[in-house]
Amino acid sequence: MTTFTFELVSPERQLFSGAVEQVVVPGSEGDFGVLANHAPFVSSLRPGILTIHGDGQPKRLYVRGGFAEVAEGTLTVLAETATAVEDLRADQIDAEIKDAQDDLADAKDDAARAKAAQKLDQLNSVKAVLATAKSTH
Repeated sequence: MTTFTFELVSPERQLFSGAVEQVVVPGSEGDFGVLANHAPFVSSLRPGILTIHGDGQPKRLYVRGGFAEVAEGTLTVLAETATAVEDLRADQIDAEIKDAQDDLADAKDDAARAKAAQKLDQLNSVKAVLATAKSTH
């Protein structure tokens, strides 16, 4: 399979840089897959699992916030946070869920309520995916 260059960067450091076959990204409008020669575009990220397909087993990381940019022959993901799924602790997700619940309770208008409810749903989905992933290992 044809490869392309992928870089995953967080504020702390570069987490991944290399040739890959495919990356599945949790975009704000839903998950999307990127292969070599993908059309250029930019997307914001939602909390979710980013999966890197290349040499060996797929690498799965939990990402939250940020942007993905597909350009000529490259995909760059700038994530607020990125943690390998195997290093993620349940209390981290639980704390984010609690914050989202607080944001929902404190929302002053319908738009803020809708945004908080969406984030809460996304985080609960991530928690379910992680519970399933950890139970199968």
